[in-house]
Amino acid sequence: MQPGGWAVAGLPANFVASSSVEVVAGTLLGRPAEVRFTPVGYRWVHSDGATVTSPTAGASWEALGLREFSQTGTSHVYAEPGEYTVTLEVALAAEYRFGGSGWQGIAGTLAVAGDPQPVLVGEIDTVLTKDDCDADPDGPGC
Repeated sequence: MQPGGWAVAGLPANFVASSSVEVVAGTLLGRPAEVRFTPVGYRWVHSDGATVTSPTAGASWEALGLREFSQTGTSHVYAEPGEYTVTLEVALAAEYRFGGSGWQGIAGTLAVAGDPQPVLVGEIDTVLTKDDCDADPDGPGC
């Protein structure tokens, strides 16, 4: 998450997943068998009751060309300071192949949850500014 492990009440925190296609190989009836799992959806479950879903893993503010604390498709705004957790659930599509055949899809998806991660949410007050932040929102302290 951005920022790493903490957030500011009332401002978006950006959540980004890291996942990839995984192939599990084995032997079935003496022949090679493989199952391929492909991430197809992401769901962040926040302990304040909010849930954010996305078909993509999200991206950093920098990769999106956004300023810090900008709203993204995977961000969440905590209303109050406190200690929270967020749990990522990844939806995986599965395919299999047996004995060298082509990949065959399996109906449905499999949801796999990671361990809950702590999020410390605090408050911030900016008191030192050069100019009026409404007139110059990119100014120092804004």
